[in-house]
Amino acid sequence: MKRLAATFAAGVAFAALAGPAGAQTISDDVVKIGVLTDMSSLYADATGKGSVAAVQMAVADYGGKVKGKPVEVVYADHQNKPDVGVSIARNWYDNEKVDAIFDVPTSSVALPISALTREKNKININSGGGSSDITGPACSPNTVHWTYDTYALSNVAGKAMVKRGEDTWFFVTADYAFGQALERDAANVVTSNGGKVIGDVRAPLNTSDFSSFLLQAQASKAKVIGLANAGGDTTNALKQAAEFGIMPGQKMIALLMEITDVHSLGIKATQGLIVTDAFYWDRDDESRAFSKRFYDKVGHMPTMIQAGLYSATMHYLKAIEAIGTDEAPKVMEQMRAMPINDFFAHGGKIRIDGRMVHDMYLFEVKKPEESKGEWDLYKLIATVPGDEAFRPLDKGGCPLVKTN
Repeated sequence: MKRLAATFAAGVAFAALAGPAGAQTISDDVVKIGVLTDMSSLYADATGKGSVAAVQMAVADYGGKVKGKPVEVVYADHQNKPDVGVSIARNWYDNEKVDAIFDVPTSSVALPISALTREKNKININSGGGSSDITGPACSPNTVHWTYDTYALSNVAGKAMVKRGEDTWFFVTADYAFGQALERDAANVVTSNGGKVIGDVRAPLNTSDFSSFLLQAQASKAKVIGLANAGGDTTNALKQAAEFGIMPGQKMIALLMEITDVHSLGIKATQGLIVTDAFYWDRDDESRAFSKRFYDKVGHMPTMIQAGLYSATMHYLKAIEAIGTDEAPKVMEQMRAMPINDFFAHGGKIRIDGRMVHDMYLFEVKKPEESKGEWDLYKLIATVPGDEAFRPLDKGGCPLVKTN
């Protein structure tokens, strides 16, 4: 009888310990990641199916489960429209039991998705959106900005060019949140380093004809024409600039240029172009190994956004594994506590404002005679430590940052 009582008591004690822990483990017995991306428009090559593939690769490499529970990946096309993106995200959170939304290119979509994620107390890991406001005035305890932002793009390239004497700038800017933030951040870098901005012009998102905008830039006589846009807008602008013979009379810099863009335009058309990037496939043995696997799956080398998504997915799953729950605040706290050491970032860290800080790279597109293969496109000019590349924590205006 005593043995039975002792066994019963032990069982009650075990249940008391296991009950609350079990209640806090994996919600709905599945970890569900939603990849919200551009599958069909100007950012589809840099994100799109490659973004989905990168997340799926990470989940598969992790074993498809975390704490014994399956990890599922769903995806959708937000069409670069804020209302469409928010509608998808709201349905995912409210009805589809999605725990975290990844990628979200196009800052005009990324910003409201970050706000909605905070409202729903879920997790948003942004790789595709660029506005530095995501970790500035619009920062959230539920959002991580993983790969790049407009401050880092501008800071790395702008500073280097002004120091080389290319100190008068004219901007051709995509007329939405990302382009405006990119121009703002680049202009601040130019002027703070002794340069001068002599003009700008705004072009509609996803425009096909840049002729009037480029002619205004050419007429300005600025030493540098800064393209504060991305994706198809950048490639269209560069193609038309070549037709007008703008280069080499004036330098052109694509403030956001993905390797898929350079490949699409061709090395002959882009040789000498300065590019800021967070990742390059041929940097070291680790990056080459991942990129070969990605290439075999997708058909092109990974962009920084796609490589960043693999890294972010692995980090997210490791955090859940470490603490035994997918509860958003606890996972966010754990992700901030763990350093990121992988093929994408060495010694990366997530700050309280959500910025993942890691090295950035300044590249120059090779001349055709320097290239040894189809994707051998860049030569490294400089490696910029993360603490120098990204905006200082106390300078972004994030309400989460305590200043004394």
